[in-house]
Amino acid sequence: MSAHFTMIPCAMAGVEAVQAESDRSFPRHFHEQFGIGVIEAGAQKSLSGRGVVEAGPGHTITVNPGEVHDGKPYGGDIRAWRMLYIDPSLVSATLADLSEGNISYGEFSSPALRDTFAASCFRNLFNSMTGQGDGMEREQQLLTLLAQLIVLPVASTDAFSDAKSVMLQAREMMDDDPARDLSLADLSEATSMSRFQFLRAFSRATGLTPHAYLVQRRVQLARKLIASGTSLTDAAGLAGFADQSHMTRHFIRALGISPGIYAANVRKI
Repeated sequence: MSAHFTMIPCAMAGVEAVQAESDRSFPRHFHEQFGIGVIEAGAQKSLSGRGVVEAGPGHTITVNPGEVHDGKPYGGDIRAWRMLYIDPSLVSATLADLSEGNISYGEFSSPALRDTFAASCFRNLFNSMTGQGDGMEREQQLLTLLAQLIVLPVASTDAFSDAKSVMLQAREMMDDDPARDLSLADLSEATSMSRFQFLRAFSRATGLTPHAYLVQRRVQLARKLIASGTSLTDAAGLAGFADQSHMTRHFIRALGISPGIYAANVRKI
C-alpha cells in the first residue's frame, strides 16, 4: 500500500492545501471545512452524502462541511489529487460578497463533475494559494470558483430531514465539547429516545454511529489544537483521546496524515 500526503503552506488564512498520491482506502469520515479538489491521475470511487461518486482525471471533486464520505481507488490504480480545504467562515464571507449581503451560506451540489472551466479555476487558485500570486488575484479566483460550484441549500421536508433536526441537540452536545465523556444514555436522553432508537435515528441522519461521529469531532479538535502549537501529547488529552497513540490512529484514518507530519507542515505556515 502506498500513500504520500503533502501539506503545502497557503498564503490565505483559513485555507489548507493538500497534495496526495495514494492507493489506500479511507473509511467514512467528514471534514469541518469545505473541500474542493481535482483528480490529476488515476480514479476514485466514494460514497458521499450525495450518492455514489466516481471521479477520474480532470474531475473536480467537492465535499461540504460535515458530509460523511469515504474513498477508495477505482480500477486498481494509485490516484493523485490536490485539495483546498476552506473554513466555512471564509466561504460565508465570500458568498456575502457574491450576493451583496443577501446570502451567507450555500453548499456544493455536485460531489464530482467534469467541467474544464471549474478544473482550470481550481488549478489557478491552488497555484496562487501555494505560490507567489498576490492577494487580490487569490480573492478573485476564490470568488470565481465558488460562484461556479456553490448553490443555495434547498429546504426539504422528508423524513430524513426531520430525523436530522431531531438529532440537532445531541450533535450540539458533541460539537460543543468533543472531549467530554458522554454515554449513549446521555445523548438518547437529550432526544427523549431509548438508546436503541437514538442509535438507529442518529446513524440514519448522519451516516455515522454516535461514537464514530464523536471520534471525528475529536480528530477535528486535535487538528485545531496541533495547528495552534499544542504538543501532541497535550492535544491528545485535551481532545478526549486515551493517549497519543490513540489519537494518532484515528488522525491517520480520518485525514491520511499523522499528527506529527501535520504539525511539522502546518507550523511552517
